[in-house]
Amino acid sequence: MTANPPTRLNQLRQAARGMLDGLSERDMARQPHVELSPMLWHVGHVFFVESYWLAERVFGDTRATDPWHALYSPEDCAKAARSAAVPDAEELLAWTHSVSVDNDVYWQRAVEMDHPLLTGGYLHAFVSQHYAQHLETMRLALAQLALADKPAPATAWDCAAPSRDAVIVPAGEVTLGHAAIEAYDNERPPVTTTVEEFAIANAPVSNAEWAGFIANRGYDRSELWDADGWAWRQKIGVDHPQHWRHLADGRWGIAGLRGEAAAPDEPVHGIGWYEARAYARYAEARLPLECEWEAACRAERLANTGLVWEWTDDAFAPYPGFRAFPYDGYSRPWFDGAHFVARGASVHTQADIRRPSFRNFYPPTHRHVCAGLRLAW
Repeated sequence: MTANPPTRLNQLRQAARGMLDGLSERDMARQPHVELSPMLWHVGHVFFVESYWLAERVFGDTRATDPWHALYSPEDCAKAARSAAVPDAEELLAWTHSVSVDNDVYWQRAVEMDHPLLTGGYLHAFVSQHYAQHLETMRLALAQLALADKPAPATAWDCAAPSRDAVIVPAGEVTLGHAAIEAYDNERPPVTTTVEEFAIANAPVSNAEWAGFIANRGYDRSELWDADGWAWRQKIGVDHPQHWRHLADGRWGIAGLRGEAAAPDEPVHGIGWYEARAYARYAEARLPLECEWEAACRAERLANTGLVWEWTDDAFAPYPGFRAFPYDGYSRPWFDGAHFVARGASVHTQADIRRPSFRNFYPPTHRHVCAGLRLAW
């Protein structure tokens, strides 16, 4: 029945609006990638979600949300249909300022409310993290817009063999998950498990190491791939990370983590889970289990994190005792065996979700995300 101070939420709101700065009307409205929504949709969606949970669900005020459910509720509007439906930037920004004023009043009133969503500041944390996650997604969208409009910077560096520089993590118990109020339902309840001794790489796989994988025909060797991954690779014809481009002079054009020319020792990104598994076999290694990754992180044995999300070997699944909250659709639909866990954070990840227990999850074919891999043995 308490509400957190609104300072951080105001920062996140302003950051969301600011993602439109410098964009043309065309770039604001166009779909940058088949798996991404237009920038205008993302901005509208985050303010809609705040209003939905606070004004509509807690206070019963639907004035701000009623006109927009059909657009900003993801299940009601397919990604491909959103470009044609979004309002222009002027209308959208005026609406975001209006609903922010209304919601600030509701946040103040929430201090006196006794409501399950407000207990311990839960809703404020939930809404803030939702803004944070979409800010990262919007940065991915900006990266895709840039790739579509200009060639990636040329690179010229040698290939590298897979590194075996690693640290040993001894066997022992680890508690997975998070008990604090900001934890998502898929992080709850914390569970204690035992991990066997393992080794984990001191750094994620680099661009130069991935170039070695390509040079050694890693994309063409079926024995390195899972059956489903090999079928996907043959169907799509993938032979390099999503943001790498073949240049006429035989070099690669590679956008780095922040859009600049990529460095050879920078973590590779733009690869899906299938590709990560294939590389691990090529390197005579494997992906870390999700529990191993968290054990190494909590033991402070995991170096060079926070640049790319790191694929683990596990499908996204509930912890024992899982209970869906605040709604059934946040995590439960993705416990389908077709989504895989990535841990850590990327250069685009906000501080609000940078914690050892946070679980990101994607289909194994998603390559537009800022995800790479770290080897284990």
